[in-house]
Amino acid sequence: MKFVAFERSKQGTGASRRLRNAGKVPGIVYGGEGEPQLIELDHNALWHAIKKEAFHSSVLDMELAGKTAQVLLRDLQIHPYKQQVLHIDFQRVSAKQKITMKIPLHYSGEEESTAVKTDKCLVNHILTELEVSCLPADLPEAIKVDLSKLEKGSTLTLKDIELPKGVEPMLHGHSAEDTVLVSVVMPAAEEPEADAAAGDAAPAAEGDKK
Repeated sequence: MKFVAFERSKQGTGASRRLRNAGKVPGIVYGGEGEPQLIELDHNALWHAIKKEAFHSSVLDMELAGKTAQVLLRDLQIHPYKQQVLHIDFQRVSAKQKITMKIPLHYSGEEESTAVKTDKCLVNHILTELEVSCLPADLPEAIKVDLSKLEKGSTLTLKDIELPKGVEPMLHGHSAEDTVLVSVVMPAAEEPEADAAAGDAAPAAEGDKK
């Protein structure tokens, strides 16, 4: 995914406010071999870009001063109640250096599983994203997880799925077997006591009318 940035010379609260009033977003690019660089982006173009999942989870091509660099979105500050991006941070990436990124999990097939289709179970998505480490070229936009083989009472863990080539999970002391992605539970049954109470209330109401 590609976006265009422009060099920014002034910094500070006043300069940033003037940029926002002009429909621009102040930002910074850091990391890699270069020095931190102040940038600005067109707000409307950025607002549309941040609605796309890939902008948050993939390596981006940033065009700046006629050159293209690969970067990752690292921080995004949004106004608490306005549809306005206040500031944005990017990190440069090197093709030979591994990066750490949170990747969305795309679940599919649960409607075809016996757990849902036959046993009318509920499928809980415990994790919606997974932190991984890999080279920029191996970074997937999303990780697909097939749920078509789920059965009643089953649990899907990280150990049960195959990650894309070159992608390693960041488990932070946990094991793949302990990292639960999806659990299957039976739907809550209606309590018979509630139905009985409702039935007893009807004759009592009729008696009150006499």
